Amino acid sequence: MQTAKKNEIREALNEKSGFDVWWRLMRPHTLTASFIPVFVGTMLAYHDGIINWLLFTAMLVASVLIQAATNMFNEYYDYVLGLDTEESVGIGGTIVRDGVNPKTIRNLAFAFYGIAVILGVYICLASSWWIAVIGLVCMLIGYLYTGGPIPISYTPFGELFSGVLMGSVIIGITYYIQTLTLTAEVIWISIPITILIGSLNLSNNIRDRDGDKIGGRKTIAVLIGREKAITLLAVLFFVAYGWTLGLIIFNLLPIWSLLTFLSAPKAIFVIKNFRGKTEPLEMMPAMAATGKTNTIYGLLLGISLVLAVFF
Repeated sequence: MQTAKKNEIREALNEKSGFDVWWRLMRPHTLTASFIPVFVGTMLAYHDGIINWLLFTAMLVASVLIQAATNMFNEYYDYVLGLDTEESVGIGGTIVRDGVNPKTIRNLAFAFYGIAVILGVYICLASSWWIAVIGLVCMLIGYLYTGGPIPISYTPFGELFSGVLMGSVIIGITYYIQTLTLTAEVIWISIPITILIGSLNLSNNIRDRDGDKIGGRKTIAVLIGREKAITLLAVLFFVAYGWTLGLIIFNLLPIWSLLTFLSAPKAIFVIKNFRGKTEPLEMMPAMAATGKTNTIYGLLLGISLVLAVFF
């Protein structure tokens, strides 16, 4: 790859050297998928009159570490399998553009897992050891997302696994460690977050469709084509907001949760800015806006639960 082209990509992605290399490795724009479920699960517990800030902090840090480690495994195995190149846009670029040793990234991911396990021991001591079993399964799936003989990211099930595990499962765990109980209402309320996190994965796969097809991946975007995948993304957004309205109508969420609809313009922006685009760099704004949709929606949902306590 020519130096000019490489510099063009670096400039377009606003990549810098130094600490920024390691920050990019964690793919911070995806970490909303770990923060928001923990926040929402904790605010659901607060709405029900229970809050333990130390448990919230431990769960939040552990979730972020597991998400970051999953991203690192993704970077490592995509490089090993030859999928990532210097021209790849949706990656940290620490291996192919910054020259970081691949084994260093893999070992750092395992170190993050180790810290998450230590935090998990504290969480289990304060709640139940069943959380350890669920947590280990989540970590295993995070590893198998791009590792193992048949990586999940190479199948049409990436959106499903990421959405359910990072959405309903994390929200359920977070609520349980605070209250030591789990209700059907919590699972119903978690569905829009599950959909939005799955949508973040779908958005990523829409952007990377051409490269994924060449690399042998069978993602939804590869199987049905980019335009149909964008339409599917629009349907998922519609279902998420429609589901939220239904939760409000049936009194599972307070009227304050109408605030979540303030995030809808971001979802509309995503679809408009994916349509007609074919180059990964062109689709970066839409990809980033998908993450912001989940972030804004989740923050407003949590805030609405707090407001319902006081008003």
